[in-house]
Amino acid sequence: AAMRITKVGVIGAGAMGAGIAALAASAGLPVVLLDIPGHDDPTHPDRSKPARDGLERVRKAKPAAFMDAKAAARITTGNTADHLALLSDCSWICEAIIEKPAPKQELFAKLEQLAPDAIVTSNTSGIPMAILLEGRSKRFRERFLGTHYFNPPRYMHLLELIPTPETHDEVLGSIRHFQERILGKGIVLAKDVPGFVANRLGVHGMVVAGRLMVKHGLSIPAVDTLTGALIGRAK
Repeated sequence: AAMRITKVGVIGAGAMGAGIAALAASAGLPVVLLDIPGHDDPTHPDRSKPARDGLERVRKAKPAAFMDAKAAARITTGNTADHLALLSDCSWICEAIIEKPAPKQELFAKLEQLAPDAIVTSNTSGIPMAILLEGRSKRFRERFLGTHYFNPPRYMHLLELIPTPETHDEVLGSIRHFQERILGKGIVLAKDVPGFVANRLGVHGMVVAGRLMVKHGLSIPAVDTLTGALIGRAK
């Protein structure tokens, strides 16, 4: 039984979060995009400025983050202090906040109560899923996995999915189908190991290149030339 994804929540309106929101909105889905409150004063009229600024950045992005500029109208912005309830009817909630475990764990504790039916994913590039799930219920764990996009999300084909041993098969299947068929991603399933797949290999490749550069006395432009378009990689 595939779970249909009909509304998307994105928390964190930085480059990754806002880009993921733009991609989902371009595919025709309503999106809620939240970020931290811009002011401590709850009565401040502009508490949701961080999320609105994030949306504004992707509206102006080059290459374009939206397939059609009008798709931006499908995104509702807000802040995590006042508007978390907007996520309660989202089928998929993607967390893309600061790369530190504690804020993510605090957020998941709230989402567990607020949106018990949602599939929740973390767009982390390296924090182990096991750490992110500390203190969470069995039900939450079954509906959780990692979704590691690459920047900019509209153009970078790769998406790493990082299920845990507790992720339900139908949750993984639903996310995989949605990401491939609706958002057009190329999926790689990763184990919950340091760096997953791309960064694990990528960092290793960079370290090797650095060592060889020193060993052979090469200049940085020479290394860039040897490791770029010449061998079929991005420059």
